[in-house]
Amino acid sequence: MIRKASVNETKIIHRIISEQAQSGHILPRAMSELYSQVRDFSVCVGAESGDVLGCAALQIVWEDLAEIRSLAVRTTFERQGIGSSLIKALLDESEMMGMSRVFVLTYRQKLFERMGFRVMDKSLLPHKIWADCIRCTKFPECDEIALVMNF
Repeated sequence: MIRKASVNETKIIHRIISEQAQSGHILPRAMSELYSQVRDFSVCVGAESGDVLGCAALQIVWEDLAEIRSLAVRTTFERQGIGSSLIKALLDESEMMGMSRVFVLTYRQKLFERMGFRVMDKSLLPHKIWADCIRCTKFPECDEIALVMNF
């Protein structure tokens, strides 16, 4: 089941993101940043257990542009369609909000290509670069792949 995250799940979201960041699959996120952006997050919870199995955020970048951020699934639940389900839910949400484009910076290029995203040049994302990327420890040598989906 995919639903919006609650504030009391922020620590769990942080643990899942940190686990994936340690594996080199995504960039780490500070707990304070997650608390301030928890409203952007959706979570996948186990039907029986109610445990948070994965998370992802949809952040509005501009009037027609949104970003999927921090897609992470607990290691023990990978390859069960949770990531794809979260992506689909965020795409539905972005379409409902009237976005015409959604992008992602990721190391998981094939997953997003299977969902219909196409590789794009990062230089086409000036709002992202000057809002977030410039503060990243990897800037300006970012090795993430930029992909976009147009509606």
